[in-house]
Amino acid sequence: MSGNKKKEALRVLKFVLFSASAGLIEAGTIFLLETLTSLPSWSCYLVGLVLSVLWNFTLNRKFTFQSAGNVPVAMAKVAAYYCVFTPLSTFVVHLLTERCGWPPAVADALAMGTNLITEFLYQRFFVFGKTLDTAKVQTENS
Repeated sequence: MSGNKKKEALRVLKFVLFSASAGLIEAGTIFLLETLTSLPSWSCYLVGLVLSVLWNFTLNRKFTFQSAGNVPVAMAKVAAYYCVFTPLSTFVVHLLTERCGWPPAVADALAMGTNLITEFLYQRFFVFGKTLDTAKVQTENS
């Protein structure tokens, strides 16, 4: 395997692992809020989602994509992704479970898999594409 292929494979592995940790943060937050508060489910979900996105963005910017780019601009691009993905995936999960009779776990797994793949591609090529590995370069040249 060439150096570039190894580097990209490692980048994908890091992204998957950080995304899994973000999923745990989201699930844990939702569980705690639903258990300890009287907030409606959608509020618990939204808080969990925001915390997981912030965690995932922070780790992936620093360790996966090693970007020294403008953080507010990158975060705005990620927020734009979620402004599209969240309502679209919510609608599709609702459609699959309520109209098509899919088990919720299967519909959720499909949404999570779609999120993992599309978010990686979006961040790799759009959010961090031009600033990929710039933080690493700056550290090595210091």
